[in-house]
Amino acid sequence: MRQAKKGNRSSRLKIGILYGGRSGEHDVSLCSAASVVGALDPKKYQIVAVGIDRDGRWHVQDSPRFVSSKAFGRILSLQRNGLWVVNQFEEQNRLCLRDLKGGKKPVTVDVVFPVLHGTYGEDGTLQGLLELARVPYVGVDVAGAAVGMDKDLSKRLLAQAGIPVVPWMTVGHTTWIARPERIMQNALKQLGLPVFVKPLCTGSSVGVVKVTQKSELPQALDYAFQFDTRIMIEQGIDCREIECAVLGNDEPVASVLGEILPRHDFYSYEAKYLDPEGAEMNIPAKLPARLAGAIRACAVAGYSALNCNAMARVDFFLEKATNRFYLNEINTLPGFTSVSMYPKLWEATGLPYSQLLDRLIELALERHRRKLAVRTDVP
Repeated sequence: MRQAKKGNRSSRLKIGILYGGRSGEHDVSLCSAASVVGALDPKKYQIVAVGIDRDGRWHVQDSPRFVSSKAFGRILSLQRNGLWVVNQFEEQNRLCLRDLKGGKKPVTVDVVFPVLHGTYGEDGTLQGLLELARVPYVGVDVAGAAVGMDKDLSKRLLAQAGIPVVPWMTVGHTTWIARPERIMQNALKQLGLPVFVKPLCTGSSVGVVKVTQKSELPQALDYAFQFDTRIMIEQGIDCREIECAVLGNDEPVASVLGEILPRHDFYSYEAKYLDPEGAEMNIPAKLPARLAGAIRACAVAGYSALNCNAMARVDFFLEKATNRFYLNEINTLPGFTSVSMYPKLWEATGLPYSQLLDRLIELALERHRRKLAVRTDVP
């Protein structure tokens, strides 16, 4: 593990936890961040909590504060604190944050640990900022984040790589407004019922609606379009929901598999976060060894096909009647509470939560060293 550079007052690596954000998953992020901050070893790391409010303003926390939330349990409190900006020209490849009002000293961090789910956090935008600043950060890089967040692009790339995906069609808002009847006819002809309507670039099932009758489709599309300018209509199948955690840069490895057993009609936002009895997890999933091996291999193949690195949770649908599996989506910044599927899968595989965080920081530094060695001049 790299130590902080000489000249720092402490030899511990300074980790900047970014959380909150302009996203429908803002509250989920507060919950994930609380778990990460609580699990990082204070003997190894100094923690700097950087909250991003719903308006996109950054706030450096004097010290991380935890509060209780009825819906999410223990969360990291986002305290408004000055008006901070990123200075990407800090020396030694550290992120520097400055208070524009001048009331507080600049704050620097050695490694950024984004715990920002959804829009502007795991869609490549934040990753692009950190690449410009030449700062090491945990998680996938720009390309993997952007592609993984876009359900249409990721399905196209996965299908091209020979990985099975559920049939779907994509609709833009302008097209829906201009030709609603044609869109509905095409969807029913190509996909039948039931279908799932999903915003293309959200996570945590935000905006997702299950449609079982033709009359429900217009309302479902109108609702999904509140969260994105493009939506997906996806064929519904009678399936089990299987998940796999993947970890690594050039040589990724897969965890054991887990199964989600939702008690709601499907694994909705409410089932995930608002209803404490919304779902059960079976880890490891009860599957024949050969089938489990094939799904784990497919998870790694899908991870590589979408140019992922560092980490991702890969979600599958396993058709009950046939045992045929489909790669549903890849989550490049999955839920990170201590009871979330990604860390629990690694714990079941033999990598405890705190050691998983250590490994992710190591992978961030490893990738950063390689990128610094890339020439940007012409000899």
